[in-house]
Amino acid sequence: MTDVVIRALDPSDADLFDTLPDPLGAREGHRLTRHRPEWKRVALRDGRVVARGAWWGGPDDTEPVNLNWFDVAEGEEEAGAALLRSAPWQVELELNLPAGWRDDPALRAAAETRVTAARTAGYDLLVERLLYRWTPEHGLPARPRRLEFRAEPDDAVFFDALRHIHSATLDAHALKAVEQGGTGRAAQEELDFFHWCPSPREWWQVAYTPQGDLAGIHIPAHNPSGPCIGFIGVLPEHRGQGYAYDLLSECTHFLVEQGAEFVAAATDRGNVPMAANFAKAGYPVVKERLNFDPA
Repeated sequence: MTDVVIRALDPSDADLFDTLPDPLGAREGHRLTRHRPEWKRVALRDGRVVARGAWWGGPDDTEPVNLNWFDVAEGEEEAGAALLRSAPWQVELELNLPAGWRDDPALRAAAETRVTAARTAGYDLLVERLLYRWTPEHGLPARPRRLEFRAEPDDAVFFDALRHIHSATLDAHALKAVEQGGTGRAAQEELDFFHWCPSPREWWQVAYTPQGDLAGIHIPAHNPSGPCIGFIGVLPEHRGQGYAYDLLSECTHFLVEQGAEFVAAATDRGNVPMAANFAKAGYPVVKERLNFDPA
């Protein structure tokens, strides 16, 4: 077997990326994603593409924020690992998979090939996530109208609320940030993401009980691929009353009122209460995601 050659691509040979089969439907999943040719890399054996990766970032980012398209031909796990290890960007890997992929032998085999390559390269699984996509045929979720929603211009209010929310959280990324730098770091990472999104700052909302207590926050957002639920969070002392559904419903209505024709969302598979709220609000699971941290 000949050695693998790792190559970066450019606009002149970017079509080489498309020569590898796509059993997991990544191309359709990235229909609205804009990948830069210079952030694509391939592994070739005897001139044939056996692994590929497309790193991604927002239009103003100078470096990729993640690797969200990674494919490996069957039996080429070592080539996939070499592709990952040799990349100049060591960022989080998102492996997007069809919903229910474990129940289909062909999909499961394709996914396991990619997982093996990632683990061989030293990547560790951080979390499994469920990806949702609401569309009008699912109907707008009912508004319970138990909370009062207000715009809030002061970032400090959101920072304090996020610190409180992340003091008791099921979110794996938040837990990682808390472990690395406390609840302040977790809160700041959330704020940085909200500001990174191209949607207006004026959309961010706080929610109060009839008694005037801050119950939670919700962030209607647009990421570069379209409208999404940026964040839903209930303060610990107000949990157990179903307010996450109220926030999700309001966030959905808000985005539709701004013209959204679909709304994307995600939550960790282990966050069973939030997954139940998405189901109640009419959000079907359309994909699953495995998030890996680089070595």
